[in-house]
Amino acid sequence: MSIFNSINSSGSALTAQRLRMDVISSNIANAETTRARLNENDEFEPYRRKTVRFQENGQSFSTQLSRVKSNQANMSKGVKVTAIVEDDEPFTLVYNPSHPDAGDDGYVQMPNVDPLQEMVDLMSATRSYEANITALNASQSMLTKTLEIGR
Repeated sequence: MSIFNSINSSGSALTAQRLRMDVISSNIANAETTRARLNENDEFEPYRRKTVRFQENGQSFSTQLSRVKSNQANMSKGVKVTAIVEDDEPFTLVYNPSHPDAGDDGYVQMPNVDPLQEMVDLMSATRSYEANITALNASQSMLTKTLEIGR
């Protein structure tokens, strides 16, 4: 067990939460984008909301459980991003016959991004980031105090 496990764990969480905030920012920025990419039919498709998936960095749960049972517990090595996934929710239909992307019926497909949900996710990511900064500062303080004892 290294004395830097807590710092490494907090550092990986900071990196993961920063990426999460970047993805949320991209979702908010593209909330009105109706021509994000071409689909299989060579037609433009609206922007799809993206989310970030996390996983423990290191061993699988079953391996970790067997180590704990045999009193060989190993500290967590933090968190990592496993994927950035597109949300499969249907696009929102808005009636606007004057829009250049409106269909024959006058409806425009808008991205499946809900700004309110994105702001809640952004607040959650920000709070997680702040909590990891606090844990990092506490670990740094404890290591500094430990070094001062040896003087």
